[in-house]
Amino acid sequence: MSEIEQNTDMQKISVVQLEFAQHFLHSKNKHKLSLRSSQENLDEAINLVQALNFDVAHSTVVPIKKVSARTVLGKGKVEELKQILESQDIEIIFINYQLSPTNQRNLELDLGVKVIDRTGLILEIFSDRAKTRSGRLQVDLARTLYEQSRLVRTWTHLERQRGGLGKTGGPGERQIELDRRILRNKISTLKKQLEEVEKTRLQHSKKRRDTDTKVVSLVGYTNAGKSTLFNALTNAGTLSKDMLFATLDPLMRKLVLPCGQTIVLSDTVGFISDLPHELVESFKSTLQEVLDSDLLLHIQDVSSSQHVQEKQDVIEVLNSIDAGKIKTINVLNKVDLVDTPVDKILDEGSKVSAVTGYGIDELLAQIEQSLNLSYKKYDICVTVDDTETLNYLYKHGKSVNILESKENSNVYNIEVELKKENYNYYLKNLKK
Repeated sequence: MSEIEQNTDMQKISVVQLEFAQHFLHSKNKHKLSLRSSQENLDEAINLVQALNFDVAHSTVVPIKKVSARTVLGKGKVEELKQILESQDIEIIFINYQLSPTNQRNLELDLGVKVIDRTGLILEIFSDRAKTRSGRLQVDLARTLYEQSRLVRTWTHLERQRGGLGKTGGPGERQIELDRRILRNKISTLKKQLEEVEKTRLQHSKKRRDTDTKVVSLVGYTNAGKSTLFNALTNAGTLSKDMLFATLDPLMRKLVLPCGQTIVLSDTVGFISDLPHELVESFKSTLQEVLDSDLLLHIQDVSSSQHVQEKQDVIEVLNSIDAGKIKTINVLNKVDLVDTPVDKILDEGSKVSAVTGYGIDELLAQIEQSLNLSYKKYDICVTVDDTETLNYLYKHGKSVNILESKENSNVYNIEVELKKENYNYYLKNLKK
């Protein structure tokens, strides 16, 4: 069951950003300090709903001095919003906050319209963007986990009893209990299906490791320009619209660096502040691609007024999935959109424009340097019948020079230039 039906007629929606008083932000709860202003948060909330083609008929920032246990918002503000919704014929309201199931149900009763919270809306956007089987399964799992916590809101017939008829439920099983069991079974099935997807992913990952293929993943806040940069580097032609979560399913392409080394470049889902825990839990397979990376490119929209906060939000997500220690290059994208001359941008990182191509060559050189892809000269002894090692050295080495051993006619003394990881592979897997 979808929180939002397919929105083809540009339904009108109200967007509400909550502004909590300072004493809430300093307390130990889910209200956290942010460098964003309430207006900037509201702007992002509007972008979120517009990603689903809603007509934003009304938007406002609501100050919260005291949290209502029933609806979060105060009674007076709820009544004020109700009058606005009725006067403008608005049937959906988006509260940019993670509401409890009870809060969401009570707001729907008091306002008389459908209420969508931050988690529900992001789930809908992800559902709209998912194209692969893996992506759809992960979104379906996240949505089912979300719905499971909201059965108390979904069903109004909680006390209706259902008699036991074989597999349809035990004697006197309440409808809510039956629905919970159905969702538990669905969650179990989805997790099993995702386990099969994960097996395939692991096989591909093992194949890359066996061939010493380096993986570089693009991470960053949604709409930072990851897909545009991915296209600039690989000519993949992926979707790179100016929209939130344009990329959901990880996309991997081979990239030949100037030094001749082939790596795999991975374009991953964009992060966002307060990423719902249901998504983090369900997208473990997608996020695992980040963990398997040899290098991360943290793509940042340097033209954004929220650049510093967006950077911090991404770092928090990376730390939450134990990816914070992976070697990372900060890539300051969209330098063509800032008024400051590039050499005056104080932030540390590789300054690029994915649209104009500025700084791409320098970024590629930095990737090579960070992956330690430089060659060194080695002297290796190989028996004449060891065709596996000989083939490997010819495939991955440069300036291969074979000299016959004076002491042993069955041995070659080989001078060869290898990259460090290729030499390590030889020591671990080929040296006799």
